Amino acid sequence: MTLFSRYVFRQVANAFVIILVTLTTIVWLATALKQLDLIISQGQGFVLFLKMTVLSLPGLMALIAPNAMLMASLYTLDRMNGDSELIVMTAAGAPVWRIGAPFVVLASMVCVVILICNLWVMPASMRALRALITQVRTDVISQVLQPGRFSSTEPGLTFHIRDRSPTGDLLGLLVHDERDDKLVMSYLAERGRIISNDDGAYLVMFDGHVHRYEVKDPSKGVQIVAFDQYVLNISDFSPKDTSSKELRPRERYLSELLNPDPNLLKNKGASGQLRTELHDRFSTPFYPLLFAFLAVAVLGHARTTRESRWAQILVAAGIAVGLRVSGLTASNLVTLSAGATPLVYVIPIGAIIVAALVAHVRMSPELRSKLSLQLKFVPDNIKFWTGRGIVAK
Repeated sequence: MTLFSRYVFRQVANAFVIILVTLTTIVWLATALKQLDLIISQGQGFVLFLKMTVLSLPGLMALIAPNAMLMASLYTLDRMNGDSELIVMTAAGAPVWRIGAPFVVLASMVCVVILICNLWVMPASMRALRALITQVRTDVISQVLQPGRFSSTEPGLTFHIRDRSPTGDLLGLLVHDERDDKLVMSYLAERGRIISNDDGAYLVMFDGHVHRYEVKDPSKGVQIVAFDQYVLNISDFSPKDTSSKELRPRERYLSELLNPDPNLLKNKGASGQLRTELHDRFSTPFYPLLFAFLAVAVLGHARTTRESRWAQILVAAGIAVGLRVSGLTASNLVTLSAGATPLVYVIPIGAIIVAALVAHVRMSPELRSKLSLQLKFVPDNIKFWTGRGIVAK
């Protein structure tokens, strides 16, 4: 690239990075707020909270990057026109794509990054996020044993502790188990300790009582047994994960989308969802390039600095929204029918070609002059063929 092209590239790249980081941070904060329950109510550490929110970033950035590219391109072109840089370069006889080439180069780089993210980074991060969520759901030790709270991992099972000692012991422990319709068990202990090994997790209770009550034979009353030490297996107390164990389409690698498990295809709608995800991963990288061409087509030509360009910016934004909505609609159609698959690619690629042609015409004074002359002589030809042109001649 020439010196001017490198200058334009730095300007739009800086704007793109700032806008991308800003938008991603806003969306990340909104996502992170939903995960605060891990720290506030479930006792998870900040490191796990940070991991879960960071693992969602690749998918977020892949969605935000095209919009950031559009906003950065519009901002840079509007600023360059306001500083008369476009006017000077046009007056100096700069080639048609001297101004637009840096935008296309940056958009192409963004397309490659999004493609890599869609094919490899996002599935890996989504799987890691799924594993962490499963760990949180099944980790009874960190999930329910919170001081001063009555917590339940499942109906009929309640835990409570008064406090934790500096050594990590559980003080004032209560475990109430009424999951069995025939037998109700309550464990009370002065203190307890969690021990984990390869065989599972165990709650060792010291200096307490076991209260046993048979529901079908109330005449026996409550049977109380004192103990100095009692070991309770709490591995089975983990909450049951009722969510589907099947990986979602966004969590599958490219090889799994190209060659899905035949058993998976037996599920209703699975084939359409996998097909949509596969083509979305290849089609969405075209949108940064499309938005760059669109911005150049609308704002790439020089205009007087006294003329407001907000109308053109709104037109470009409206067209971009319309194209993106059309792409999403095409993706939904692909889920229903494989015959709609070409639409997913035709919309962005066709729009890129049209925007490139429009930009080439609008940024070329010679082409605009020829086009104006052709349009100017159309009425004369019409007059000539009506007979009035012959009289004038």
